[in-house]
Amino acid sequence: MKAIKYSKYGGPEVMQLVKTKRPLPGDNELMIRVHAAAVNAGDVHLLKGRPMIVRLVAGLLKPKHQILGTDVSGVVEQVGKNVTHFSPGDEVYGDLSGTGFGGFSEYVSTHEKAISIKPSNVSWEASAAVPTSAVTALQALRDHGKIKMGDQVMIVGASGGVGSFAVKLAKIFGAEVTAVCSTGKVGKVSAMGADHVIDYRKQQLIKVEEKFDIIYAANGNESLRTYKRLLKSGGRLIVSGGKGTQFLRASLFGPLLSLIGNKQLKGMMMKPNQQDLFFLRNLMEEGVLVPTIDKVLSLEEVPQALSYLENGSTTGKVVIKL
Repeated sequence: MKAIKYSKYGGPEVMQLVKTKRPLPGDNELMIRVHAAAVNAGDVHLLKGRPMIVRLVAGLLKPKHQILGTDVSGVVEQVGKNVTHFSPGDEVYGDLSGTGFGGFSEYVSTHEKAISIKPSNVSWEASAAVPTSAVTALQALRDHGKIKMGDQVMIVGASGGVGSFAVKLAKIFGAEVTAVCSTGKVGKVSAMGADHVIDYRKQQLIKVEEKFDIIYAANGNESLRTYKRLLKSGGRLIVSGGKGTQFLRASLFGPLLSLIGNKQLKGMMMKPNQQDLFFLRNLMEEGVLVPTIDKVLSLEEVPQALSYLENGSTTGKVVIKL
């Protein structure tokens, strides 16, 4: 099979298109013929081995898993003897982050708990765009934010892969959404369903007068003090990404600042969850959740896709079509 591999940490230039053996499934695994895979910020961190804490799990001196790619959609080709919920020919999608990655290839083997049946009326590309980003947004808003009908919600980094899903999911949950993005993306974010859009290049968040029940920072680089000022009494800040040390600050110092007053501040990491894939599949089949896809590129173009994602030009998701 063809795959994009890397054997040392670095930029996209260290990735190569190679021919390698198909990964045969174990007893609890299934082998998927990949039709599409999505690019995520985590791929960039794993490729570069940065921040250095990434290497504690990815390999200190060189990567343990040499084929990146977390999100895939495709057809089950072969199943292990203990697999009970899937059969050859099933159309599936899923998140490989807990099972060794490997999505940037023609075939991948993964545990059956990592995948779900693909939405029947959604393309391969749209299905592949969902697992990591949409599950992250879902867990941030529903599980950590406790979102409910009528909440005032701010989404920081609303034009990115996670942020675009957060805007749409917040609207599905019945919230009033204020999205934060850069100048060139205001129109696109409005089209996603945001009720209000703040261009952070023209209006600093520290000067915003409105207060919010939930602030979800999928990107950005604001101080915790700024976020806390923007929260209503009893409000919640959830941070899953951002430039610089925003996520680290929220994870380390958010719980301490939460002890003062009645506002909660925290960092969160997505946990792969098959039930969440089922939930999102239903939303897509009902037509209420439609992924925003920025570009569709080929397997050979994975290095360019990662470069494009890293420079912050994306609106929605970048997908690889095989």
